[in-house]
Amino acid sequence: MHYVSPISVTPGALEVRLARSDDEVRAAQRLRHDVFHAARGHARADALDHDEFDARMDHIVVVDPAYEGNDCGVVGTYRVATHRSAHSAVRGYSSHEFDLAPLASVGGPLMELGRSCVLEPYRTRGVLGLLWRAIGDYVAQNRIDLMFGCASIPGTDVESARAQLSYLHRHHLAPAAIRPRARGDGAIPMPTGMSTTLDDRRALFALEPLIKGYIRLGACIGDGAYVDHDFGTIDVCIVLPTAALSARSVRRYRPTALESHPALAADG
Repeated sequence: MHYVSPISVTPGALEVRLARSDDEVRAAQRLRHDVFHAARGHARADALDHDEFDARMDHIVVVDPAYEGNDCGVVGTYRVATHRSAHSAVRGYSSHEFDLAPLASVGGPLMELGRSCVLEPYRTRGVLGLLWRAIGDYVAQNRIDLMFGCASIPGTDVESARAQLSYLHRHHLAPAAIRPRARGDGAIPMPTGMSTTLDDRRALFALEPLIKGYIRLGACIGDGAYVDHDFGTIDVCIVLPTAALSARSVRRYRPTALESHPALAADG
């Protein structure tokens, strides 16, 4: 996995690939810290966002040689891992917030993804499309049957997120056979209730870009959400069988269609 593209907001080409060294992983962790923590005024002493899962996962990085914010020029990252079985998946990061046992019905390899993070000036459709092209190749190379992971709505005020959560529950709930369920102290039920077409349009418009991007690819959502006070987010579980990807969606991974991919923000 190795791409070079002239798409850039500073002089020089961007390179998208798997991290090759501990230094590049630390640069990705520093970028995650700046976006997930420092931007909220919760800077950590080591200025790194890291956990016990980092060593077990692959790190896709976007590198701009002209960027001087860290030693490796990392301006974007996505953390991914292949699970050969649901037994492995239930020991991953997402299992802290969601019961992934229903994924045991999936016969083939699973892919967990998260910690998507792009430096603000680089949050263009071209740059983010390069990340998704890398994810598409990772899926193909590892013959992934289903992707899953946590995606975030900023803030911990459930009432403010009610419209988005209710819309996702009504229109994009995962089939029961592969439906993770929120678990633990932070778990909350999805809001339910009557809705109008206008309400749904407003909710779709307000939907977080990352979640909206997953939905457009054919993703569905687990039951319930998780309030993550450490990251200041409300998380939903994304479930995306790769067989559900339409031909049009798959084309979004290709260089000729990068500009059509919805802009993504960041998730925890």
